[in-house]
Amino acid sequence: MAVLPILEFPDPRLRIRAEPVRAFDASLQQLVTDMFETMYGANGVGLAATQVNVHQRVLVADMSDERNQPLALINPQILEKDGSQVYQEGCLSFPGLYADVTRALRVRVRAQDVHGGEITVEADGPLAVCIQHEMDHLEGKVFVDYLSSLKRALLLKRLDKQRKQAATA
Repeated sequence: MAVLPILEFPDPRLRIRAEPVRAFDASLQQLVTDMFETMYGANGVGLAATQVNVHQRVLVADMSDERNQPLALINPQILEKDGSQVYQEGCLSFPGLYADVTRALRVRVRAQDVHGGEITVEADGPLAVCIQHEMDHLEGKVFVDYLSSLKRALLLKRLDKQRKQAATA
């Protein structure tokens, strides 16, 4: 197991569109294991392979307080979206930043497990937000893309300020 480095915005690799997984082998299982360890170590609830500079359609999530409900989705596709919710999102690639984003309230997703078996996940509330957020990463999209240009500029200015303060501390 290994904690992987997480890419931080504005790293251009965050904009790379992930390719479908074709080989369901030991290296995929290791990637998923490492992604869970990385996500848990960073106190996150979701992580896309893109964020660890692996451009394959893989995401992991665990919304449980006990960290005992791991979900790995390989080649996920949203089949249905329903409703709307505004949720304050954060992102491991934007440490310490949060913003309200509007997303579907419920999603139904078809994916594969780490062995290539087909699975369907129905999620609502925060898990639905998490899945949509991580699937965006697989498309090269980040949560600030949903914000107005003014809100995005303010948020990115705050991120820059935090980084400068951390560099001088």
